[in-house]
Amino acid sequence: MGTVRISAGFGGSGEMTMSPTQDAALPEEGIPYGTRLHQVAESRRQEVAIVFVAEDGSERNVSWGEVDDRSTQLARVLSDQGLAAGDSLAISLKNSPEHLFTCFAGWKVGATVVPMRWDLPDWELNRLLGVLKPAVVVGADEIEWLERSRSESTEPLPDAIAPHGWGMCSSGSTGAPKIILQKDPAVFLSTMVVTSTVVESFGPLSKPQLVLVPAPLYHANGFTAVRNLMAGDPIVLLERFNAALIVDLIERHRITGFIAATPMLQRLAQLPDIAERDLSSLTWVQQGAASLPIWLGRFWIDLVGPEHFYLSYGSSEGAGLVVCRGDQWLDHPGTLGRGFTDTEVRIIGADGQTLPVGEIGGIYLKRPQGPAAMYVGDDVAPMETMADGFVTVGDMGWLDEDGYLFMADRRVDMIVTGGANVFPAEVEEALSEHPGIVDVVVVGLRDPDWGRRVHAIVQAGDATVGADDVIEFARDRLAPYKVPKTVEFVDIIPRSEAMKLNRAQLTAERDDAVPAEDGR
Repeated sequence: MGTVRISAGFGGSGEMTMSPTQDAALPEEGIPYGTRLHQVAESRRQEVAIVFVAEDGSERNVSWGEVDDRSTQLARVLSDQGLAAGDSLAISLKNSPEHLFTCFAGWKVGATVVPMRWDLPDWELNRLLGVLKPAVVVGADEIEWLERSRSESTEPLPDAIAPHGWGMCSSGSTGAPKIILQKDPAVFLSTMVVTSTVVESFGPLSKPQLVLVPAPLYHANGFTAVRNLMAGDPIVLLERFNAALIVDLIERHRITGFIAATPMLQRLAQLPDIAERDLSSLTWVQQGAASLPIWLGRFWIDLVGPEHFYLSYGSSEGAGLVVCRGDQWLDHPGTLGRGFTDTEVRIIGADGQTLPVGEIGGIYLKRPQGPAAMYVGDDVAPMETMADGFVTVGDMGWLDEDGYLFMADRRVDMIVTGGANVFPAEVEEALSEHPGIVDVVVVGLRDPDWGRRVHAIVQAGDATVGADDVIEFARDRLAPYKVPKTVEFVDIIPRSEAMKLNRAQLTAERDDAVPAEDGR
């Protein structure tokens, strides 16, 4: 049948209480995601599962019983509209309880759930839908169908297992739309009853945790919320990232941990009173999704303690995972960590040969069972894979003598200027420490003398910051050929809610222009 488009609109309430996890023993073979949610909810129906924090700071409590009941009701409606086991369900909603209700509704039907950016222009959304070919799209424009689901039965549905747990949307470095689809079915295993596999690999956490979710649900960092719920951990879900609000929430709700991308951690670090705030409830903070500037790593380790700060490097493709804790990071400043559990790490040169310690090359990871995900798309190239199973997603880096991995940058982002290689991430890391810079991105622009010139696009928090200030700051920290030759000031750098940006688009927009030294 053709794709059906529907959307959400419903509410809920509850009282915030927390009690120890009281779950029945999980069979080793696991249980379907939807059944797992029901199992958790049955032991704590009136307790709060989700504290939803809207953009204006208002809060709404949603009980475990409501999450279970509403997802069952929605599953019945989605089934009536043609969603069946084995189908794909696309969800194009802002962060909200409704988004999570719909995820679990899809799993209760046996469908593969694919969260999508809710703010995509129609042409880009339609390209992704053309690749995914979902049976149903849950969007924000038409609300009449889901409202009537309130009258549906909340009796548990028969067990159903989606053939793939979920998918993530990506356009990668080429711009070709693709879905990164999990290979494993939507089955919750006994090994998954943890808050964070990275954190708890260093030792168990007390239960239950209260986990903050500041990232969008369409990103892997945010989508961990579904695993937190299935593990029995209540969450505080933000509609949209807001650094000042996050600190208020940590203090008010005594949040125990959260995962955040590097730009989010930087925005939090830039709050003028962050060092005076009460963050004592935090037992873990996990960084992911980009390399971490050394100054920012030291800041967070000083703030929460090395035993409470964790770093993780991986990809939605599930090629492998690299992790470390704050104390390891202090011994190897700037590292991403070492291979997690069964992940092997290798640095490979352009000739396909393994490079020695300290030399920059492609970062290749290997899990014995292979990547956890696969690409779905038209004319999408597979991940570059060596004959012995090592896989790369295009990042470059090096290993030290102790086997710790360091990031250089994305291969496609490298700037060749005057015959020398410049990694934008290194320049951005240096400039990010400038007290007057809120955000920065570095690109290589076409230049008749240099081939490509290093160009800094700066979002300043201080109107007195000029191009000369930025360039001098860089000169104190970088080799001369890495220093930006031109600087452009913008009101805001266009990042997604996941704090990602389209570097290729920023470059293309400027390639035929000649920016002034100071673009104010």
